[in-house]
Amino acid sequence: MTHDHPATPDRGLSRPFGRLLTAMVTPFTADGSLHLDGAVQLATYLVDEQGNDALVINGTTGESPTTTDAEKDALLRAVVEAVGDRAQVVAGVGTNDTRHTMELAAAAEKAGAHGLLVVTPYYNKPPQRGLLRHFTAVADGTSLPIMLYDVPHRTGLAVETETLVRLAEHERIVAVKDAKGDLTATSWVTSRTDLAFYSGEDSLTLPTLAIGGVGLVGTSTHFTGALVKQMIEAYDAGDSGTALTLHRRLMPLLTGIFRSPGTILVKAGLNVSGLPAGPVRPPLADATDDELALLRADCAAAGLDLPE
Repeated sequence: MTHDHPATPDRGLSRPFGRLLTAMVTPFTADGSLHLDGAVQLATYLVDEQGNDALVINGTTGESPTTTDAEKDALLRAVVEAVGDRAQVVAGVGTNDTRHTMELAAAAEKAGAHGLLVVTPYYNKPPQRGLLRHFTAVADGTSLPIMLYDVPHRTGLAVETETLVRLAEHERIVAVKDAKGDLTATSWVTSRTDLAFYSGEDSLTLPTLAIGGVGLVGTSTHFTGALVKQMIEAYDAGDSGTALTLHRRLMPLLTGIFRSPGTILVKAGLNVSGLPAGPVRPPLADATDDELALLRADCAAAGLDLPE
């Protein structure tokens, strides 16, 4: 056993949403309709079998660009009822319209969400002062804790360090889903604020822990959740050797799930595993046979079986 830092279970860090979260896909029926019973079954599996401390509902992985506000509300209510007594349910409410985001935040709070995930406004590329106003307005309008989602490769815009430092002053902005892929920038923010940083890149979970991160909001964790949680707990306990072994073992799947948008391959893997997922909605496209074969190879390389 390798002890590279004191064996303190939480490393003195705040974990407002636990260690492991999965950004859950939204199950659809064969005709593309919302499959609420499937969502309940999948959420239960992710919490009870894969060990998630929280689930993110209505995120990008949940195909939020193509679900209606009414569908988002129905999905959130079903998942809260199914697992909300033993896991936190975090509602994705971010849009590129501040008023719409505030409306979704209010609806999510009314539906029983435990927290909100608010993505950087996309496409319209506001200045940093606009981001500050946007996130602050959403936080002012809710009583729920907020996780910011910094994902410049999707939104075209990063939340800069100084903006994050200022946002951290708001009592309800407590965490960041960090998909920036800039560990130097993240290091500056974790050293200057109390924001809880969750890796938004599955493969960067362990490096993020090393610079003060607290966990993962994952996609491959539909399959790897139990092992990723074991990796995080090993690191927290001071056993960096075990954490590194698990990180290396899981790398083929932590990275391979993103050969195409993660939703596509997660749904393909769940479907062949007998778990509810169904098709993706256009403009996404369901996995090809070749893509599914590569996913099976990634799973096998990580020591996990995907049924034929």
